[in-house]
Amino acid sequence: MEINGSVYNSGNISQRNVDAEGQTSVLSSNLFLDHVGEVTLTLNSDGLSWKSLYSLDNDGSTCLGIKFLPRMATKMATKLKFSDIYAVEIIDSDVIQESDLPLAAECFVGNESHDSGMNHFMVHTFQKSKSQPCLWSLAVYKFGNKDLQTCQMWVNKINDSLSKEVGRPKNLLVFVHPMSGKGNGRRIWETVAPIFSRAKINTKVIVTQRAGHAFDVMTSATNEELNSYDGVLAVGGDGFFNEILNGFLSSRHKAPFPRIPSDFFDALGNNSNPLVNDPNGADSESHNNIESDPLLSSSAHNESGFSHLRTNDGSHIEDQIENPLPNQRLRLGIIPAGSTDAIVICTTGARDPITSALHIVLGKKLCLDVAQVVRWKTTSTSKIEPRVRYAASFAGYGFYGDVITESEKYRWMGPKRYDYAGTKVFLKHRSYEAEVGYLEVESEKDSSILDGSRMFSRVRSLKRKKSERIICRANCDVCNTKPVYSSTRIPPAISSPEARWLKSKGRFLSVGAAIMSNRNERAPDGLVADAHLSDGFLHLLLIKDCPHALYLWHLTQLARKGGNPLNFDFVEHHKTPAFTFTSIGKESIWNLDGELFQAHKLSAQVFRGLICLFASGPEV
Repeated sequence: MEINGSVYNSGNISQRNVDAEGQTSVLSSNLFLDHVGEVTLTLNSDGLSWKSLYSLDNDGSTCLGIKFLPRMATKMATKLKFSDIYAVEIIDSDVIQESDLPLAAECFVGNESHDSGMNHFMVHTFQKSKSQPCLWSLAVYKFGNKDLQTCQMWVNKINDSLSKEVGRPKNLLVFVHPMSGKGNGRRIWETVAPIFSRAKINTKVIVTQRAGHAFDVMTSATNEELNSYDGVLAVGGDGFFNEILNGFLSSRHKAPFPRIPSDFFDALGNNSNPLVNDPNGADSESHNNIESDPLLSSSAHNESGFSHLRTNDGSHIEDQIENPLPNQRLRLGIIPAGSTDAIVICTTGARDPITSALHIVLGKKLCLDVAQVVRWKTTSTSKIEPRVRYAASFAGYGFYGDVITESEKYRWMGPKRYDYAGTKVFLKHRSYEAEVGYLEVESEKDSSILDGSRMFSRVRSLKRKKSERIICRANCDVCNTKPVYSSTRIPPAISSPEARWLKSKGRFLSVGAAIMSNRNERAPDGLVADAHLSDGFLHLLLIKDCPHALYLWHLTQLARKGGNPLNFDFVEHHKTPAFTFTSIGKESIWNLDGELFQAHKLSAQVFRGLICLFASGPEV
């Protein structure tokens, strides 16, 4: 044993050395790396690195969906950042043999001459697909040493470093929709649950029993109860996420209703203070509409699974903790198990449960715009009853509303129901008479947040060349621009006295408001290829009545990667922070994130970055 200043050596273990690249190493040891051979493993402030001393005659392999790295024939150093590691654990050979995965033992067989009497620890991380960088797969590095204390020391050191990673969740509330997609919700959660267990994340799992169950849990939960979690996950599709989103925001987002044109307001009549959003009032209305809208229903007894905090006399304790929005600590997350999963594709770049689970356990964070949609009248003859709903991806009328209405009849078909319903609706080629109003905004290529004091110029449509598009991606400059207003106040582009309302009236095949690009497997570039996740705008798409053949051409452009579905005379595209809608006919069904919403007269506005999501953005 030799002690020299701050350097301590004992056998093949050293601490506080300076490696070949000049970085101060906290720990360094000679260990055996499976499928590589003996290596010098070094722990630095930002991660692990190792250098092969010689290579074993082993090839790489893949088992149980976990890719073991191929042997390294050279002595080049290999690095692994702590930000990419989600777990480390000691491996007991007896535990492996008892695993409920029948091939587990075979996966961990290395070179038999070195495995004999060897203790092991495993470092869990991920690898990006070479052909699809957004697609992440599980990867594991298995290190060995005959001294168990050496392995335990490495596990403790790595865990200490992982505990310093900011933003990683420790406690999660998980909602599982058992009927999502084609009844795959429960199975998909069982597939990704081991990832959360390895990362030592506590999960409270609620398998929903009925429509609106998750909504009721979120609305009935107190702020103290929600603050005991680092995030809320939805194992399901876009509609299920919308249910949780509305349950979270309906009683917590306190903001004025969207600004509306003066004539729109006059048409509604003099209602008592209709521009004030009372979350408690909106919540109480949901109790009175159980049969008309199951999403907004509320049971008479508590099915949330929470134990409400009470005082000594049995009364409820009032919430004392404010939940400002966006809540930087409580994030929402999605494990895709639905029929389209557009939100997941737009925020992670892949429709893959493993990829989404890794984004969550690694604590990725991304802010999302959310549209506040206010229904003023349900039908042309109904009373004025403001009703608030929220949408994170899309709000659509006409063709979009008809497809979701028709598809509800064929839920047993799973994702294929949308193709079948879409074909039926397309063949009918129905158009609807309506009036749409929208706020004009100044034209800016970088889509940065607007200053209300600037002059506004009329933008009838945004038919830009492909070379002018700024696609939203990970670390997007447009989305990372900080807003200059609070999420509970109306954005300056809407509240500015210089903002003007423009109108479009006629017969429309569809009216759509895209809050994000809405990329999916049927529309690889989405409805609007250059829509951003957090820029404070939505993209209003007005598809006017046109011949059947032209509409088919428009739809085929949507379905083609690199297509230009907005480059038609019958298509209007307006980038705006707010819009209004009035149906002139009797029927008026909207599609909000895949959920039905009947509204004869409505208004909507976008709140920039209102919620935080476990995601990092697509790598496109």
